[in-house]
Amino acid sequence: MRIGILSLPLGTNYGGILQSYALLHTLHDMGHEAYVIDEDKQFEYSLKRRIEMFVKGTIKRCLMGKNAIIYSPTYYRKLWAARTMHTNRFVSRHISRKMVRNMTEIGVQDFDAFVVGSDQIWRARYARPFPGVENSFLKFTEGWNVKRLAYAASFGTDEWEYNKAETANVAAMARMFDAISVREVSGVGLCQKYLGVEAMCMIDPTLLLNAEDYTRLIGEDTPPSPGNMMCYVLDRSVEKDALVNDIACEKGLRPFHTNSRTEDHKATLEERIQPPVEQWLKGFRDAEFVVTDSYHACIFSILYRKPFVVIGNKSRGMTRFESLLQIFGLEGRLVTSYEDYKQKKKALLCPIDYEPVYRILEERRTDALRFLQESLH
Repeated sequence: MRIGILSLPLGTNYGGILQSYALLHTLHDMGHEAYVIDEDKQFEYSLKRRIEMFVKGTIKRCLMGKNAIIYSPTYYRKLWAARTMHTNRFVSRHISRKMVRNMTEIGVQDFDAFVVGSDQIWRARYARPFPGVENSFLKFTEGWNVKRLAYAASFGTDEWEYNKAETANVAAMARMFDAISVREVSGVGLCQKYLGVEAMCMIDPTLLLNAEDYTRLIGEDTPPSPGNMMCYVLDRSVEKDALVNDIACEKGLRPFHTNSRTEDHKATLEERIQPPVEQWLKGFRDAEFVVTDSYHACIFSILYRKPFVVIGNKSRGMTRFESLLQIFGLEGRLVTSYEDYKQKKKALLCPIDYEPVYRILEERRTDALRFLQESLH
């Protein structure tokens, strides 16, 4: 079967890239021909959008004294090419894609089935730019005789972020799906309450593979990690740095960071280049301890059986962490502040017994593979 996988665009986000890789790899192993539908970024905007960007950039630069870019497609293309130079190389090597500027470029003859998932593809504010809120529920396939499946699709939060019109439209599309699974337990309730459909809870696609599958991607030419305590912190702060330093001192470890300032608009072009995916993966393999505020870094800590502390990232969605950790009985690894960490410190610095965790993971993998096989039959 020829399958189109629809998720958020692949850029500099390690988790987003690897969850697409894992789902693609799993479907290939099942004998399907699968492709990730990805955005062909052209940085070509409507006249209205260009005027908005020009006005905002001018106000920030001229009136507020900020280092803002006044609308420049050439600059945006250069910046995007630099930020993604390493991650795009990984994607080009390992992920089969169908590139489109918008979803109308996909025809009824292109695919026999579509799988929506995973990542926060059903978080309205993330999906609006691409593929579009309604298209994240496969609106563009309306009237087609194809299979429609959601695998571990995520709303990212336990709050409903769609407006009234969007809710009515996506609910109509959701009822056309052959099967729906979501990533968070709270997503089951959101589907029932707002979409009027039943959904199952499934593990993130990255968990369909094991650590050995990812280690094979690293390659012998990947440099060694510059320490033995991996820190993947998306939103750094004085408080988080203090937490990292405390653990490093207590454990006698040397911390190292595995991400750039790719999302920091104040950083230089060189500082915004995201390091290679392979380097990120090697960080987990080499680490003796992991500190993160990232959902997928939490997952890879589990896959590589590393002791870890995850700092709840409220701005990016807390329910993701809570749902994941509850599945594996690891709720105690989540902290919300430095003070919270200090109260739980003794337990957090202890090793994790991964035997019961992996028994649960194997059961969940079996359920997930059965769901995919039966839904695509």
